[in-house]
Amino acid sequence: MKKLDREFYNRDSILVARELLGKVLVHQWEGQRVSARIVEAEAYMGLEDKAAHSYGGRRTPRVEVMYGDPGFAYIFPIYGMYFCFNVVTREKGVPQAVLIRGVEPLEGIREMAEKRYGKPYEELSKSQRKGISNGPGKLCKALSLDRSFNGADLCGDQVYIEEGPGEDFQIIATKRIGIDYAEEARDYLWRFYIEGTQ
Repeated sequence: MKKLDREFYNRDSILVARELLGKVLVHQWEGQRVSARIVEAEAYMGLEDKAAHSYGGRRTPRVEVMYGDPGFAYIFPIYGMYFCFNVVTREKGVPQAVLIRGVEPLEGIREMAEKRYGKPYEELSKSQRKGISNGPGKLCKALSLDRSFNGADLCGDQVYIEEGPGEDFQIIATKRIGIDYAEEARDYLWRFYIEGTQ
């Protein structure tokens, strides 16, 4: 499948978040390839978005990648042990991004099971199989994406996003998760998921 190019990412985060649904997130290393269909994403609109790390022009070493060119990975830690994978959008100097919240495994599910649970996929319970990558921290662990990939070029050959098969689906727009501190921004319908995947 065709890899998404820089221009795809060089747009408004809300538009990119919606259009990332159904696309395929890929990680390749040492002859291995794991891939998963993106089913849930959240838009973060930068300077005016009280839920965004760059709100009000906040600029720290952690968020610096968001101020750069579109089509790069922004990965940050949560709870001291998990990571969140984001896609930088918009042109240089406009710090917007899209958080990938959930994916469905396509290739390398055995590797994902080992990374997530430390045991073969065949030994996973029904709930473990369902929960292998249905959250931002879970998908990073399953796809072996950690802080070392912060700033990775998504137009490169190691971590990237491909066009999906182009299937039809309904998109649900709802409130973002875990941002109760963000005042009115917590009510924006900037979280998108494919109907039937929640």
